[in-house]
Amino acid sequence: MESALTARDRVGVQDFVLLENYNSEATFIENLRRRFKENLIYTYIGSVLVSVNPYKELEIYSKQQMERYRGVSFYEISPHIYAISDNTYRAMRTERRDQCILISGESGAGKTEASKKILLYYAVTCPTSDHMMTLGDRLLQSNPVLEAFGNAKTLRNDNSSRFGKYMDIQFDFKGATIGGHILNYLLEKSRVVHQNHGERNFHIFYQLLDGGDDDLLTTLNLERNPHSYSYLVKGSCPRVSSISDKNSWKAVKKALDVIGFTEDEVQKLLNIIGSILHLGNTLFGEGEEGETYITTETQLSNALLGVDGSALKEALTHKKLTAKGEEMISPLNFEQAVSARDALAKAVYGCSSVFITDVYFMYIGGNLYFEQFCINYCNEKLQQLFIELTLRSEQEEYETEGIAWETVQYFDNKIICDLIEEKHKGIISILDEECLRPGETCDVSFLEKLEDTVGGHPHFITHKLANGKTRRIMSREEFRLLHYAGEVNYNVNGFLDKNNDLLNRNLKEVMCQSENQILSHCFRREEVIDQKRPGMAASQFKNSLMKLMEILMSKEPSYVRCIKPNDAKQPGRFDEVLVRHQVKYLGLMENLRVRRAGFAYRRRFEAFLQRYKPLCPDTWPNWNGKLADGVSALVNHLGYKAEEYKLGRSKIFIRFPKTLFTTEDALEAKKPEIVIVIQSGWRGMKARRRARRRREAAVLIRRCWTNSLLQFVVAAVLFASRLISYDLFHFRFIKGFIYRHEEYCSENDYFLDHVRSSFLKNLRKNLPKNVLDKSWPTPPALLVEASEHLRRLHMQNMVVKYCRRVQPEWKKQMMQKVVASEIFKDQKESYPFSVGRLFLDSRLERDQISLKVLQTLGSEKVQVGLNLYGVSVIKYDRRGFKPRPRQLLLTNTFAVLVDRTKIKQRMDYTALRGISVSSLCDGMVVLHMPCEDNKQKGDAVLHCSHVIELVTKLAMMANKTNYVNISPGSIRFAVSRVKEGIIDFTRGPELKVAKGKRGHLLVVSQRLFSHHVDRLCGRESVKKPSSS
Repeated sequence: MESALTARDRVGVQDFVLLENYNSEATFIENLRRRFKENLIYTYIGSVLVSVNPYKELEIYSKQQMERYRGVSFYEISPHIYAISDNTYRAMRTERRDQCILISGESGAGKTEASKKILLYYAVTCPTSDHMMTLGDRLLQSNPVLEAFGNAKTLRNDNSSRFGKYMDIQFDFKGATIGGHILNYLLEKSRVVHQNHGERNFHIFYQLLDGGDDDLLTTLNLERNPHSYSYLVKGSCPRVSSISDKNSWKAVKKALDVIGFTEDEVQKLLNIIGSILHLGNTLFGEGEEGETYITTETQLSNALLGVDGSALKEALTHKKLTAKGEEMISPLNFEQAVSARDALAKAVYGCSSVFITDVYFMYIGGNLYFEQFCINYCNEKLQQLFIELTLRSEQEEYETEGIAWETVQYFDNKIICDLIEEKHKGIISILDEECLRPGETCDVSFLEKLEDTVGGHPHFITHKLANGKTRRIMSREEFRLLHYAGEVNYNVNGFLDKNNDLLNRNLKEVMCQSENQILSHCFRREEVIDQKRPGMAASQFKNSLMKLMEILMSKEPSYVRCIKPNDAKQPGRFDEVLVRHQVKYLGLMENLRVRRAGFAYRRRFEAFLQRYKPLCPDTWPNWNGKLADGVSALVNHLGYKAEEYKLGRSKIFIRFPKTLFTTEDALEAKKPEIVIVIQSGWRGMKARRRARRRREAAVLIRRCWTNSLLQFVVAAVLFASRLISYDLFHFRFIKGFIYRHEEYCSENDYFLDHVRSSFLKNLRKNLPKNVLDKSWPTPPALLVEASEHLRRLHMQNMVVKYCRRVQPEWKKQMMQKVVASEIFKDQKESYPFSVGRLFLDSRLERDQISLKVLQTLGSEKVQVGLNLYGVSVIKYDRRGFKPRPRQLLLTNTFAVLVDRTKIKQRMDYTALRGISVSSLCDGMVVLHMPCEDNKQKGDAVLHCSHVIELVTKLAMMANKTNYVNISPGSIRFAVSRVKEGIIDFTRGPELKVAKGKRGHLLVVSQRLFSHHVDRLCGRESVKKPSSS
């Protein structure tokens, strides 16, 4: 960070703590302005990050930028949201303490974008697995849903967050994200039923109408026109040019799917949204005696809410009272019925908004009411926490470094927090008491009670208690609080009603019985049964805020303060008045004064010494002693005075920015001298390296010259010896060729050895690569026997390797193919076309076989595809040859013919006398059974589209491969004990099975043409026989 101090006159300082005139608000804002003009939107106040919304895309959020800040010390490089993210992540892992990042600022200041950048950083840089990536996607994809249900167009911002959020991201011991949950605070539910002029309801209503498909809108009985719904036109601004509700709806639908919502959950959620629109269109009439009744149809709301229609009507127009243990039903007047309807709409929307947005901002100007009072109370508590934790952090660092703590003077806003929240005496307690007090109560009586109770408080003023000058600018219905950010006037109109904004008990009873699980989960029956009155709205908010404070106090905080540079959202425009207003209510000057009360600058010894060591001869170029001694020597050489710095245990603390600026300027002046020293050292090193290489080259050349002479002499001697050896080899080779037909002897041994070696070398290069390759090099005469032996060994080796690679299912397939080849090869015309087709474990799926049949076969423990083969066949009656569709099931011990759910015939393999098929391309098969057995019905005449597969499997399972008979002309079969039938086979243009004139069964087989391959393989169904 110190490297940027030289350009401080142009771009300002990166840390406000280094401002000379740190008490000047004008100097603070001028530093912001300089950096904003240079697109430097981030600045530190110590460990606090100040972010100015640029209203344009900046190239500072890429993955390369993430890697730049990953694992780097907080102050080493320029301020960035990634630096805060990485610092908290590393602190969590090293210190094993929970961390939190608190983001605050005005609407439109960029809080939501800041939270998105933090989530993106963790999603990209943290260790991930497939599960972690899914969690990261859910975190990132949650934003469109959060904005749809929690954001709305306001006068200040088209995408303003209307409630606060606390997002808890959980990491495992490896630093990977494993989950997270979200808490929401103070949803602005009043926006559901009322919007100021120029504002809209929550985005989700308009996104549903504009982006939802026609079927969805029909289901919800909604129209696309937002003007048709009372709750959407209060602000007279249903359409916004800068917002595409249709595209936003697509993003929301996608995000809901990524987050993990089921279709049923999404539909229930949208039912709630649709019911709210219909509730807003519910109108009331008033009878002569003041009773109220509903004038519009409420069936649509009833159906979408999942409640009884008559019960809902009764609850909207009557209230249930309990007095002395007795329940009474009292009718509501017109205003009360409208309030009950609106209260129900707000409560129901609160159930659907289980999501979150951002932390609040302080309201100061304009007419402020109950909601703004709660928001400003929240900011007061956050400011108190901020100052307290900042002071505690400073004090802990001083104590760790062994430096005496100096008391810091600052404005403690505890007095304001007590004024609001003190028990029995605070504004919230007085408000609750006035709401519960019997008799006539109103907002004015509440104001009078405030004047009586806290009228003497220095931070509380009303029109009655003010001086003459203040009375002229204050209404009689207002009271003023002196917040830390300035004076704020609140109008008491509506305080009691909004604090009393509770659902009638009978409305809660109706919603408890809802069939919509989201509503039944929110409206619990325990709350209805409990007679204790629920807390008022302000007290509920206070309790929720106290829980948030407890959570934040238990964690190590980091802060991001967001600033909006102008109201027009124009890039490059800096409105000084608006920025000064935000600097004031964000308490930035107060934070700076607390941070600067002690020392403006602190760095670890190693970082300080590494940067400034060139300024002292004792520390340059390296310091080999203790770091503290090196820093002490450096500052003594620089002439630091005792009051300008302190040395801690591991850090140096510098009190005044001027001291640091002087040191940095001295380093800038020293840099040219350092450059000269570095250059001279580099040039000397290059010259010495060049001289050394020249000496080494000279030695090498001399050595090579000497070696070359020796090599020449050696080469000459070798050449002469090789010439002599060559002549000797030539003589022995020729002599061996002459005596090659003789027995092995000294005259031919050299030649024969050469022949053997040449053959073996050639064989090694040309060995067959697979079992189908029958090639083999031709051996010389003396190696014929050895060659044949080697060929057999090699073939056996390839077969063994191949068999080891064959999977069990392929082994089974090959065994079946081998058996099929033994039975049908050169015997049946359709066999060649079945070779390339796999035999299946079963031609029937389990759900195609009757469960009753499987139970009947259960004693055999059959399993389809394992020990049960099934195939569809056509059985021809032995008398009349009528075709009947059947299923043929083969088990390990018998075969059965099945007609739907009934076993028609069982054929034991031990009784099977034979299997007959023709030699043509038909699918006929006859199973010969003994006629003497009364349990058998004679031979079975079948037609199957997979006859090769069927016969092969039956022959193997029955162990009757030798009992398969392939007849070329006709097949005889037993009709009964004394009568036999005949099947005649002939060729024709197409496959046909019919009853012949002599009572024979005539089967016409197709002629063998290439374009009939598919039919020959049994793909075409057999036509039913006809009499001819």
